[in-house]
Amino acid sequence: MTGRAYLPWGATARQPWALEVTPERAGWTYAGLRVLDLPAGGQVTFATGEEEMLVLPLAGSAAVRCDGITLALAGRSSVFAAVTDFAYLPRDATVTVEGQGRFALPSARARRRLSPRYGAARDVPVELRGAGSASRQVNNFCAPEVFDCDRLVAVEVLTPDGNWSSYPPHKHEDDRVHDDGRVEARLEEIYYFEVAGGTPGDDDAVGYQRVYGTGERPIDVLAEVRTGDVVLVPYGYHGPSMAPPGHHLYYLNVLAGPGPVRSMAFVDDPRHGWIRDSWAGQPVGPRLPLTRAGGDRCPD
Repeated sequence: MTGRAYLPWGATARQPWALEVTPERAGWTYAGLRVLDLPAGGQVTFATGEEEMLVLPLAGSAAVRCDGITLALAGRSSVFAAVTDFAYLPRDATVTVEGQGRFALPSARARRRLSPRYGAARDVPVELRGAGSASRQVNNFCAPEVFDCDRLVAVEVLTPDGNWSSYPPHKHEDDRVHDDGRVEARLEEIYYFEVAGGTPGDDDAVGYQRVYGTGERPIDVLAEVRTGDVVLVPYGYHGPSMAPPGHHLYYLNVLAGPGPVRSMAFVDDPRHGWIRDSWAGQPVGPRLPLTRAGGDRCPD
């Protein structure tokens, strides 16, 4: 399973996409991700088909045309520079993206057709999660309670160098309430990574991602990830995501599943869940937040 779960930059390129992970390519049903690299004045037109999508600037700005309207995205210079604005695209639409930069297009197979919409950077809730060396920043731009979609859920996580995030390890692979009252939702999940100081295809700046399963559903991934790499999580516990000293780590989480209500419900690995209780009384790491919606720079 390791080889299929870890997708290095370039492994899934197919014009016009620098990265393309469809549900079929992932071997599941709902979640997808594409990345566009546009030169100055670049333009791409495509159909969304059965999927609802977002256009999320990773670096650069763009104009997005859909259903006769234009959504102007101011974007950002990098994922480590600012929280960004974004565009929502409905299923069964023809879309043109024109601009310069690198853009992520998270997607999910959708039942309903919603209207294209603009998501402002100033409206993105920035959450500081964890404590100590498990401190991280979560940009909840498309969390269920923040932005309306049919099935799609997406958030950004920034982890200061030397810290762990996506910790304690957790899973969302069953729609059920556990005996101890913990709620879990069945979700497919994609991690897309960028490492501060790295560029797509660069071998120098690295982070690490762990995914592991159970005896009944085995999966075993410990991937050295670089800017542009992807890790697929069809099931199993995922975490930690590790930022080595000297390199902040960014990842975009894309989630979707069959549930009638959008949810990010999860359960911790019971062997490691105690770590959450240890955060009580501990401060969040002083380097956070790394970015703000106002466009403040990432601190040195």
